[in-house]
Parts: sequence; structure tokens; C-alpha cells
Amino acid sequence: MTGSEVPPAFRLAYVPGVTPTKWVRIWNERLPGTPLTLVGVPAAEAAGLLRGGGADAGFVRLPVDRTDLSAIPLYTETTVVVIPKDHAATAVEEMSAEDLAEEIVLHPLDDPLDWERPPGRPAFERPATTADAVELVAAGVGLLVVPQSLARLHHRKDLTYRPLTGVPESRIALSWPEEKTTDLVEEFIGIVRGRTVNSTRGRPPTPPQPKAKRADKKTGAPRKPAAGKTSRGGAGGSGGAKQSKGGAKRGKPRRRP
Repeated sequence: MTGSEVPPAFRLAYVPGVTPTKWVRIWNERLPGTPLTLVGVPAAEAAGLLRGGGADAGFVRLPVDRTDLSAIPLYTETTVVVIPKDHAATAVEEMSAEDLAEEIVLHPLDDPLDWERPPGRPAFERPATTADAVELVAAGVGLLVVPQSLARLHHRKDLTYRPLTGVPESRIALSWPEEKTTDLVEEFIGIVRGRTVNSTRGRPPTPPQPKAKRADKKTGAPRKPAAGKTSRGGAGGSGGAKQSKGGAKRGKPRRRP
């Protein structure tokens, strides 16, 4: 390789809450000569980044417009409600949307959940980001409903969370521009789907080979039928007429006139 040649690289975008560490490790093991660069991107900007060529593929939150983007759904996240540690809800293991009816629930502008109508009472103002909303929960302004990964991402010692039922869930997918499904993209798809390094994606199976005739142990040549014997169904087979040693047909002697 000359000094002017640059080794191929793979740019992987990911939205907040996604931890791509496992897949990056496998990539580095299988393709040590192809560097992988991570690109963090807000959930609302992920599709635009992929369309604009800012990344080869990315972990995004569904839904995405599949007019020009391909997407492979990977997993669904648990939805939780973030609460102060001294909140009465810490006494239960799980909450429902109805339990929030009298609570102020913060609804940040970057909320990844697809609400038809958020639960609880709306706050006077919507926080700009999820991080801002977490600060307001810590200040006792209200509660926050988010995917569990975001609750972990913005963990604080004075806050905790509980699973929440009866609300939308966030789904994570691997997405990339459909017209740019390169070999490196295919390689990463295989890693995410759990294909092994020796898997043969799209390779046609080897056609079965015809069985060779058994060779003679001494000469190595194909065996010939024994004398007086033919293949099954022939004149000398089990269905043929029995003959004497001389080959003549036995019968009764004719009487003399």
C-alpha cells in the first residue's frame, strides 16, 4: 500500500441509550485492518445523518422513513418512569399509566416515545432535552417517562425508576441508506444478526456428487459383473430361465417310431 492509499473505514452512528460495545468488539476481531468510527447523534437527527452520508449505518429508534432507508428491528426497550428516591412510588415494583394521572409528567422535545397522549398532567413548559428533564425530576418539578436505557444513561444517586405499563415502547433498529448497501454494511449486518465468521450468506449449496462405482480392491478398477451374471432384470438375473451347465435346455427324450 502506498502512502496515498487510505484503508477503508466504517462509520457507525448510534442514538443515546444504545451501547454498541459488543458489536464494535466483534468487528475489531474480524476486521482488524478496517477501523470503525462511532458517531453519536440525537435520535431526531439520526435519519438525516444517514441520508447525508455522515455514517454508513446506525442504531436508530423506530419508526424511520423506509422510502430510502433500510432497517432491521433488533429489540424493544422497557418503558420506565423516573422518580425521586423519596417518592411514594418507590414502594411498588411496577406502575401503570393510570398511576400517573395526578402527577406532573415532563415531556421533553426530544422524547423518543411515540405518544398519542402522554399520561399525567402536563408541565407548564416542555424541557428541551431528556437531560434537562432529568434535572427537573431531581428538583421535584415532575416525573419523566423514558426508555429504560435513557434512565440508565442519565442515572443519578437521588433518582430511581420503575417499569411502566400501558404506554408506548421504543424499538431499536439497525438502519442504513438502501442504495449504499456496501460490503462493509453487509459485514456489520452479519455481526449484528449473530452470523459466524465462517457463515456463507447467499452462497449456493454444493450440488451432490454422483456415487462412484466400487473399485476392485486389488486392481483399483471398477468391478465387472461375474461370468454368467447380468444386471438385475436382465436375462441372467433371478427372473431369467434356469440353464444347465452345457447351456442346453433339458427335456424328455423323444420315442422312436
